[in-house]
Amino acid sequence: MHGEYKVPGGKLVVVDLEVDQDRLIDVKVSGDFFLDPDDALTRITGALEGAPASSSAKELSALVAAALHGGDTLIGVNPEAVGIAVRRALGAALSWGDIDFEVIHGPVVDPMVNVALDETLVEDVAAGRRKPFMRLWEWNGPQVVIGSFQSYQNEVQPDGVERYGITVSRRVTGGGAMFMEPGNCITYSLVIPTALVDGMSFEQAYPYLDQWVMEVLAMLGIKAKYVPLNDIASEAGKIGGAAQKRWA
Repeated sequence: MHGEYKVPGGKLVVVDLEVDQDRLIDVKVSGDFFLDPDDALTRITGALEGAPASSSAKELSALVAAALHGGDTLIGVNPEAVGIAVRRALGAALSWGDIDFEVIHGPVVDPMVNVALDETLVEDVAAGRRKPFMRLWEWNGPQVVIGSFQSYQNEVQPDGVERYGITVSRRVTGGGAMFMEPGNCITYSLVIPTALVDGMSFEQAYPYLDQWVMEVLAMLGIKAKYVPLNDIASEAGKIGGAAQKRWA
């Protein structure tokens, strides 16, 4: 059984293992990361040997962390990454290559329809009526979209909304208010199984899910950098931001 996990901004972690009577056996951890001293790797694999195959990524990470000594140096890898790679080897967590998803470039629609689709299409995926997907939004008018937990009165000036014919909506995800207008922004939704981010916190998932965007920007010759918590920026300023919500 084989699993891999590329640490955002770090190195590749590879785990090969077998399972016998719901226990991990013959665990091997490898990759292009750096460890010092060398026997830290032996302690990591030893900590995983015999662990229940039903262990969560968090539980596996805790085993790895407990096996490390105070003077150990880990570069490009961490206990969480090893836990995720183990879960992928077990088939409990997914990688991009495991997902059969489609790209939807829908028609130009009313902004309120776009926001509504962002929620209803997720429900379709959860119910198995639709494959995971990336949907590109097209707008037919300007709109301010505020975050799930923001205050309308603190973010929007009603007289300006009325004067310029701007609609206002509230999305299902958190984050800040955004002004959208046709032809002046690229908006997309990525709806995927939560197993892709199994073992990752929200903070860890943002750079992982945005990694492909960073690669595309580099291909276009744009020198972009990731700015925690959830932004992408260039030398000229912010390029974009992401929001995330997980449905049980």
